[in-house]
Amino acid sequence: MSDKNTGFVSTEWLNEHLEDENLRIIDATTFLQIPKEGGYYDVWSGQEEYDKEHIPGAVFADLKNDFSDADASYNFAVIPHDEFVEKVKGLGISDESFVVIYDRGAMVDVDFEASDWASRFAWQLKFEGFDNIAILEGGYEKWKKENRPVTDEVNTPEKGDLNIERRPELYASKEDVLNAIDDDSIMILDSLQPESYNGTADTYARPGHIKGAVNVFFGDLADPETGEIYDDEKLKQKFEEVGALDEDKKVITYCGSAIAATWTQYLLNKLGQENVAVYDGSLSEWAADEKLPMETKNSK
Repeated sequence: MSDKNTGFVSTEWLNEHLEDENLRIIDATTFLQIPKEGGYYDVWSGQEEYDKEHIPGAVFADLKNDFSDADASYNFAVIPHDEFVEKVKGLGISDESFVVIYDRGAMVDVDFEASDWASRFAWQLKFEGFDNIAILEGGYEKWKKENRPVTDEVNTPEKGDLNIERRPELYASKEDVLNAIDDDSIMILDSLQPESYNGTADTYARPGHIKGAVNVFFGDLADPETGEIYDDEKLKQKFEEVGALDEDKKVITYCGSAIAATWTQYLLNKLGQENVAVYDGSLSEWAADEKLPMETKNSK
């Protein structure tokens, strides 16, 4: 059974606690679609779907337009701390809040499940200093399948009172990753599909993965039918295969734009691996710089 102490809550739990005074529900829906012929992906805000219907009491966090730096050199870059705090306070989040985040799936037209937009916002909150967070297991699709209540009523919360400080150790820069390549105490974990990791996929980026990285596909960690994450033993097996649960190592996760990377980070935390940072630039930044080392399955 899901429990908020594990970083997840069940649809049953949320349904029973919708009226809790300190509960804040965040809809972090964002849509990402990769063209069938490959190449650059299309991404858009979930605001329109939120306006149509959402979980009662939820407010919308626009990860694409409000919580990403449009002037950065790569996609979905974090925004300045003070700006983030003001925007989060506008969502009604205070120091005493318990925040439950959900989304409507990882990508459009795929056969796997992951709440990585929810985990992206959860990671941003943790990076900026707020911990009292859970993700709705199974997301909005599970909520809907169970015929739980939805509404089109827009919730306008009172501005929150939030006092938090940024945790730089949860963030990895390009320089951090470059230094980690030759550091045996740090593991670099690629969260993308094996085809991308191996360099056989047709993508917008240079083929392959960051030199020395291991691979755990973010879409292989939850039941594709229910959206529920696999039990801890199955999750541990997937991460132990690459050594990512070694308590003596730090893990840096990355993907294309540091969205999927937050899902593997979130689940590593759930399994007890707390020393995890997210490479915010990910391949959007790394692959664009020809000087930075990448390798494919055939080049190792």
